Amino acid sequence: VQAKDDEIVVFAWATYPDKAKRDEVMKKVFEDPRMKPAMENMQFDGKRMIYGGFDTFIER
Repeated sequence: VQAKDDEIVVFAWATYPDKAKRDEVMKKVFEDPRMKPAMENMQFDGKRMIYGGFDTFIER
């Protein structure tokens, strides 16, 4: 992420039962007018964000 000395790296994740549910939730998030101010004034540089989808290979 090329963090500078005065920056903080945050790690977080969200899990969904499947891709279809994830897509449904994300669609609602982006359509929710309450989210518009947060998306227009992000507190981080989204170009440096790392994200991805992963398959579960071990469950407890």
